[in-house]
Parts: sequence; structure tokens; C-alpha cells
Amino acid sequence: MIHIVLYQPEIPPNTGNVLRLIHNSGSELHLIEPLGFELDDKRVSRAGLDYIDWQRVSRYPGWQQYLEATGEATRYAISTRGTLPYAGAAFRAGDHLVFGPETRGLPQDLLNWFPADHRLRIPMAPNSRSLNLSNAVALTLFEAWRQLDFEGGL
Repeated sequence: MIHIVLYQPEIPPNTGNVLRLIHNSGSELHLIEPLGFELDDKRVSRAGLDYIDWQRVSRYPGWQQYLEATGEATRYAISTRGTLPYAGAAFRAGDHLVFGPETRGLPQDLLNWFPADHRLRIPMAPNSRSLNLSNAVALTLFEAWRQLDFEGGL
């Protein structure tokens, strides 16, 4: 199973879409506060909260609490400032994929916390805007799951 970590997400429908992704892939979601919305926000509900298994969702008041709760997990930052293409990583079950807020990405000091070979990027055409958060999560999550032979899927 892959873990998706959203660091201070801001846009409710993106988080709703990610909730649907984790439900459909058997993954788990970790939300690091502050959130830019309330989890009972009806806009998030439209994107998939109506059937989400809340046991697959964890919330933390900050990065340090997340680290303490998740122990020695292998973590990858996904960022436009990453050093390696995401498809080049050798993902393993239990890995955590960390994404930053939609409007600013992961703060540089947090990105620097990751070893260089764990700072991944999604290749894009030059002079283009970064992908929507839920699209970026889908790409990397499904690449990781593919590498695990879609374990647990149909």
C-alpha cells in the first residue's frame, strides 16, 4: 500500500479527488494541518467523500507530529523543484508520497529535509503551469502502484 501525504492542502475538491483515489487504490491519506477548508465542506463532498473509508485518513497538526506518528517510513517529496523524474524511483509498499499546497508547493526548508534522490518531479513541457494537485497525485500514485503490480487491485 502507498501512503499519500497532503501538506496543508487548500482546495477542497482536490482533496476530495485524492480521497476518491485512495479509496480506489487501497491507499491511505495523511493530511497535515492547517487545512484550507473544513473536511465537512460540501464542496469536498461532491468530489467523493460520500463513500470514503475514514479509517484510511489520518490528520496531524503539523509536520513533526506526522513524522512521529509514521516512524521510519520511506518518504518522497513530489515537487516542480524535484531533482529526479517520478517514474525513475523504485517505489516499495509502505512508501509515503508527499505533496505541497496547491498555490505554493512544499516550502523550501521542508523540501530540503528530503534526500536529493527522494525529491521527485513530474516532467512537463517548458513554460507550462504545474499540474493540478489531484492529477499529480494520480500520476505518482498509479506509477507506484504499477511498480507493486497493482497489489490488492482487480
